[in-house]
Amino acid sequence: MSSLSRELVFLILQFLEEEKFKESVHRLEKESGFFFNMKYFEEKVQAGEWDEVEKYLSGFTKVDDNRYSMKTFFEIRKQKYLEALDRQDKAKAVEILVSDLKVFSTFNEELYKEITQLLTLNNFRENEQLSKYGDTKTARSIMLLELKKLIEANPLFRDKLAFPTLKSSRLRTLINQSLNWQHQLCKNPRPNPDIKTLFTDHTCSPPNGPLAPTPVNLPVAAVAKPSAYTSLGALSPFAPTTAAAANAGALAGWMTNASASSSVQAAVVTASSIPVPQNQVSVLKRPTTPPSALRMVDYQNPDHEQLMKRLRPAPSVEEVTNPTPRQQAWSLDDLPRTVALTMHQGSMVTSMDFHPSHHTLLLVGSVNGEITLWELGMRERLVSKPFKIWEMSTCSMPFQALMVNDTPISVSRVRWSPDGNFVGIAFSKHLIHLYAYPGSNDLIQRLEIDAHVGGVNDLAFAHPNKQLCIVTCGDDKLIKVWDSMTAQKLFNFEGHDAPVYSICPHHKENIQFIFSTAVDGKIKAWLYDNMGSRVDYDAPGHWCTTMLYSADGSRLFSCGTSKDGESFLVEWNESEGAIKRTYVGFRKKSAGVVSFDTVQNHFLAAGEDSQIKFWDMDNINLLTFTDAEGGLPSLPRVRFTKEGNLLAVTTADNGFKILANAVGLRSLRAVETSSFDPLRTPIVSAAIKAAGSSAVANVGPVSCKVERSSPVRPSPILNGVDPLGRSVEKPRVVDDAIDKTKPWQLAEIVDPGQCRLVTLPDSTDNSSKVIRLLYTNSAVGILALGSNGVQKLWKWPRNEQNPSGKATANVVPQHWQPNSGLLMTNDVTGVNLEEAVPCIALSKNDSYVMSATGGKVSLFNMMTFKVMTTFMSPPPASTFLAFHPQDNNIIAIGMEDSTIHIYNVRVDEVKSKLKGHQKRITGLAFSTSLNILVSSGADTQLCVWSIDTWEKRKLVAIQIPAGKAPTGDTRVQFHSDQIRMLVVHETQLAIYDASKMERIRQWIPQDVLPSPISYAAYSCNSQSVYATFCDGNVGVFDADSLRLRCRIASSVYLSQAILKGNLAVYPLVVAAHPMEANQFAIGLSDGSVKVMEPSESERKWGVNPPVDNGVLNGRATSSSTTSNHTPDQLQR
Repeated sequence: MSSLSRELVFLILQFLEEEKFKESVHRLEKESGFFFNMKYFEEKVQAGEWDEVEKYLSGFTKVDDNRYSMKTFFEIRKQKYLEALDRQDKAKAVEILVSDLKVFSTFNEELYKEITQLLTLNNFRENEQLSKYGDTKTARSIMLLELKKLIEANPLFRDKLAFPTLKSSRLRTLINQSLNWQHQLCKNPRPNPDIKTLFTDHTCSPPNGPLAPTPVNLPVAAVAKPSAYTSLGALSPFAPTTAAAANAGALAGWMTNASASSSVQAAVVTASSIPVPQNQVSVLKRPTTPPSALRMVDYQNPDHEQLMKRLRPAPSVEEVTNPTPRQQAWSLDDLPRTVALTMHQGSMVTSMDFHPSHHTLLLVGSVNGEITLWELGMRERLVSKPFKIWEMSTCSMPFQALMVNDTPISVSRVRWSPDGNFVGIAFSKHLIHLYAYPGSNDLIQRLEIDAHVGGVNDLAFAHPNKQLCIVTCGDDKLIKVWDSMTAQKLFNFEGHDAPVYSICPHHKENIQFIFSTAVDGKIKAWLYDNMGSRVDYDAPGHWCTTMLYSADGSRLFSCGTSKDGESFLVEWNESEGAIKRTYVGFRKKSAGVVSFDTVQNHFLAAGEDSQIKFWDMDNINLLTFTDAEGGLPSLPRVRFTKEGNLLAVTTADNGFKILANAVGLRSLRAVETSSFDPLRTPIVSAAIKAAGSSAVANVGPVSCKVERSSPVRPSPILNGVDPLGRSVEKPRVVDDAIDKTKPWQLAEIVDPGQCRLVTLPDSTDNSSKVIRLLYTNSAVGILALGSNGVQKLWKWPRNEQNPSGKATANVVPQHWQPNSGLLMTNDVTGVNLEEAVPCIALSKNDSYVMSATGGKVSLFNMMTFKVMTTFMSPPPASTFLAFHPQDNNIIAIGMEDSTIHIYNVRVDEVKSKLKGHQKRITGLAFSTSLNILVSSGADTQLCVWSIDTWEKRKLVAIQIPAGKAPTGDTRVQFHSDQIRMLVVHETQLAIYDASKMERIRQWIPQDVLPSPISYAAYSCNSQSVYATFCDGNVGVFDADSLRLRCRIASSVYLSQAILKGNLAVYPLVVAAHPMEANQFAIGLSDGSVKVMEPSESERKWGVNPPVDNGVLNGRATSSSTTSNHTPDQLQR
């Protein structure tokens, strides 16, 4: 196939992608073999659609093409085989072995035999090489990394992994150009031609009717050009979504030395509203403007016309002579002003950036040098990377000298690359880091560069010469450009006389350039040619300034602050290098530099005076402002998503808030309703958006925090397109928002019909209370440990009623036992069961459970219930067990004598013995983020231990309410952010910041929930706290504020006979489903286990009470509906 034919295929692929013909796109990719869509491949692998995976792959390679191809197919088929074994589907496993894996036996017969032998094992993890095989999703992610390496190394995929860089709607643009030229060739060109088809060349019918002779197609040079006609490119229904021709002359106005660059001259000469083929430049000396546009009457319908109006680019230079009044297409409702989320980072946030296409992914940099990747929809901290020098030997001597003195390092800037595949980090001293983001919950180290002497003040990505580069600036007064693949320095721009504060790479058509600002207020502009600055202007305020373009690149803004604290927000006239307008609304002299951002082509936002202020780009006066419910610093940092539906703002308490408009709230809720597994659907680049939604691994749906007192009208504009037109759009209300006049009410569930409930079979046993309760990590079962030392396991069947096979209140599970009839019974020899403290822990892959009930600790095989080993004979007895998060062979064991043993199962040895408590250990929790173990005891003390050295860092006593004894079990559990920690005692629920061991929130039982707390646990997404009480009530609390959302009475899950009887039955323990945020299970004092979920109509356990100056919709707050804060901890 010729080169042009190949390029045509790419244009068709782009067209199909833009028109959302998803299946056709991938079929053409496969059949042509020109482009291997790695993101689509990842999506199918993560979904386990193995037939489609192999079918797609076969368009590019076959099994026996080379060793890379063979290894690729083998890994895919092996994974399919292991998954069948894991499901206990032996028939399917045999089928895969014979039909798919047999082909590899000719190359490695021993390996094939070993794979075959896995059929004989009850659990293939008994094979030593597969002992670390986790759950299915984790295994697929690990395999995917290997597959990507194999594909990238495979010579058959060379030049097939990158899609060409094309302007959007390139095929449409070419058709428009063709129609323009066809219209010029008409003998009798009409001012309003009626184009009804693309199947034949366009000709204008002569004025005297259809019987006139057909025009003859003459050579272009022989055709006299009409005196005036309009560019079809800007006004036709085939108009590209971005401006086809940028105003190159505007840059030339700024860059007084632009003549030094021939590329700039050429761009200025040829820039027009009609792209002109090179071989026709001599014929068409200059484009002219016709009085009206070509119309395609039959092609368009009213909806399409409305769509095209929204997609038309900004007018070109020649169209400005006849401007049309700007139509007001936006309203205040389009601004993200509703607080949707409040997140705690743990250290002051210095920089934020949203993923360019996956808009609930937020990258955050902190003053302590840490970077964190958040999945906002799930409130999940996916990745956290503390500052670390990757290779000290490659760093400069000045930097090494700095680090010897333990100089603190903070993050200056975090940035996503335009395609979302890379993350760039600039630090306050010397370094930049580049990570690859593979579309999972990981960041992979790529480059570490000692970029500048002193601080690196800003970092951005650019595409000079169509290659991805990193642009940086620093205290050494330099701007540098780096190759993102090799770390080679490509350009070094000198010319500033002061440290460079910020950079703004941009392009106008084929002109690539960089604006830079320095702390002396100088603005300079650079082309990628090492020929010096093209601009030298003064920024208003003459100090620190940041420059940004509007979304379409047509308007340039800057925001800065003077040394005296006066702030300036201005728009620039690029053609003259002068200030076009200065916005007003800053009230206060600032002690720092104001942060600002632009959204779409309409609004500006800046953080000042502990508020977020908004302006319409076309109006200098302040449009509106919000304090985001309080808690903002004097100069909050701000960052919009690309679409402008979410806005991240920093808070004064080392966190950030997410503000949203109606569309943003729906995007956050989309994660809640998504049936996709979290990050198993790959993140999609802006260029090629794959279908599907994204969520977070092993985390259930999210209940977005929408204040009930604020009705929110969603904007009908989605992704810049108004599907119906504003005239017919009626105000709507988001599902979660209610009328402000409707008083908030605590959700109280007192009847079984108000929720979904299932009682686990064969669970009731009055002689044995349920003391400990766990969901399996795969969420297919529940494990209960009774006071008699016997463990019971229930599993949910996979069937038509329950296709996922996960735990649900809609289906009764099976009480599961192996064929041998064995029970999992702990060693209770010589144990007084009334005084014993049962404890239990489950391995990550659900293969083993470790437990004790006053006697030895037993390790059980979950498939056979056999005791694998016993250890830690009493006295003292074990009272709490926890697996080390990074090594299943290491176990932290809390003891009755108040010590903690760090035990290595493999070598049967206690590695460390930790002493710090006065009474028995009642809780243990690891934080991988903080690298600590927190222990709690019956002495109501919390102790912090270093995981590295096992040294005691801190001892804190929980604050017991007046009149209560400082005794009783205290339990601890980490929030998913691994910073906040839930502390549970019979007298209180409390949230602590574990990095400082300071209490943030406290709730004390009273009012509708006055009884002592028996147990509490975070929901899987850490948005809720489920608490059980000794009077039989269950409370559901907001995890951030500890405000009560819902009370579930014992009448919901207990029969009238039990309620009227003499025996008090109440929940002793609660467990949260590991994937469904609104499902939990309770273990009762009569030995029974209940699983509970909200009703299908409600979908969640109540809503948060709206707070307005301490009053709940006109009535004073009661202590049960708010958290009982100490005065210095009031919710802002």
